[in-house]
Amino acid sequence: MKISVFEPEIGDKELAGVIDCVKTGWISGYSGKYISEFEERFSAYCGCKYGVTTSNCATALLLTLESLGIGKGDEVITSTFTMIATVNAIIKAGATPVLVDSEPDTCNMDSSLVEDKVNKRTKAILPVHIYGHPCDMSPIINIALEYDLDVIEDAAEAHGAEYRGRRTGGLGTAGCFSFYINKIITTGEGGMITTNSRELAERAILLKSYATVPKRRFLHEHIGFNYRMTNMQAAIGVGQLERIDYFIERKRLIAQWYNEQLCGVDGLILPKEMPWAKNVYWVYGIRVTSDFGISRDELRARLGDKGIETRTYFVPMHLQPCFHKIGLFKKDKHPVSEMLSGEGLYLPNSTTLTARQIKFICDTIKKTRSK
Repeated sequence: MKISVFEPEIGDKELAGVIDCVKTGWISGYSGKYISEFEERFSAYCGCKYGVTTSNCATALLLTLESLGIGKGDEVITSTFTMIATVNAIIKAGATPVLVDSEPDTCNMDSSLVEDKVNKRTKAILPVHIYGHPCDMSPIINIALEYDLDVIEDAAEAHGAEYRGRRTGGLGTAGCFSFYINKIITTGEGGMITTNSRELAERAILLKSYATVPKRRFLHEHIGFNYRMTNMQAAIGVGQLERIDYFIERKRLIAQWYNEQLCGVDGLILPKEMPWAKNVYWVYGIRVTSDFGISRDELRARLGDKGIETRTYFVPMHLQPCFHKIGLFKKDKHPVSEMLSGEGLYLPNSTTLTARQIKFICDTIKKTRSK
């Protein structure tokens, strides 16, 4: 038996949309009916007026920063515990990333550390909703209001997650999403900006298509890019969006099965859901402490021997050699994030998993510990 850490669930609706694109010839280009439909429906789902599709979440982040005029000489505060695309986007925009440590319970940015990082060069706070659990946004938004900063949510892993009853992507100035193959909903590759700012949306739409002057083809008043999503990708997204509530509830059910069977196992710390949050469990992440008897990496190896695929947690940004080479983060120390990175492991949680497969995984973990 082989159990992958994740497998996509693509249905007939998605296939029909792609076939329609091929038959009509609208496979790509600057527009398409599925692009506009996906933008309108997903942004509304997040509680926003505007959606701007992009080629991926990395370009969504970069496009948001540049649409807000954030660049050289500016600083953006973000989490050290994230996927590298977050920090890369800040650097590519010409700004300087400033890192903060994480909360141990949710792996998210520790909001109590943010204000000390604010100075006259700070232009935005970029919280990352890690592994499907939303950040504690109220303190972050209050700091942003006090110092006149933008808040850009990296919601790549948190489609449908809720903070005090409001969905991620609609909590700050803008939200940025990924539709990579392993996300809650997928378009294969792809991303989107969600926002209630008409000005930001219009600027992003302009810049993502080479900033072509609307009434004069091949004339450009600004330096733009090609960050477009194809109509075929959007067609898949429209089909996936119809099942997003099912996917989320399935993820939450799988997390419940894991919680019930792994609760009380010495040396394992299970994921939490804060009282003010709805965790969509993009991944089901556990921490393997010294009380478990073997290391995280040894557990991974033994699960792998049984055909159970796993992944380790992120390596914090302040430990990345590529940033040290350009003089960033060499003196940073963020002990909570380093601890999470060393102990963290996430288990299979595809929406197609069965209760029997979850039991097999959990039994294997418990037997491994007893040896």
